[in-house]
Amino acid sequence: MAKGRGMNATSPLTASALVFAGGGAGALLRYQTGRAMSHAFGPSAITAFPWATLSVNVIGSFAMGLLAGWLAKFGTGGETWRLLVGVGLLGGFTTFSAFSLELMLLIERGQAGTALAYAAISVLAGLTGLYLGLIAMRLA
Repeated sequence: MAKGRGMNATSPLTASALVFAGGGAGALLRYQTGRAMSHAFGPSAITAFPWATLSVNVIGSFAMGLLAGWLAKFGTGGETWRLLVGVGLLGGFTTFSAFSLELMLLIERGQAGTALAYAAISVLAGLTGLYLGLIAMRLA
């Protein structure tokens, strides 16, 4: 056993492999969800409103809630499942699920002001970053 690690600790290499495997699967699921929705509803419906993105955000947030609840209730193999499914699969599928979990944890801890600030800063800073990136590329 490595110094400073418990019996069930995940090595950095194993942790990275779990995140990598889950992330690849999540990204593929996100891509295929968009393709399937475009095929089912037609490209014009999908481009009129970002239904595919909304869908993966809601599905991913629901799945993150299931995972967090399951880990809190049972906890068995928690770090492995957290890395593979929470960080990897759902992170590759949608980062909104992680944002939703973090926001809900702040609310549940009674930190409503921090939660509001986190939500506002995340959305505004994200939009600002996107806008600045677009401007930079348009000027290039």
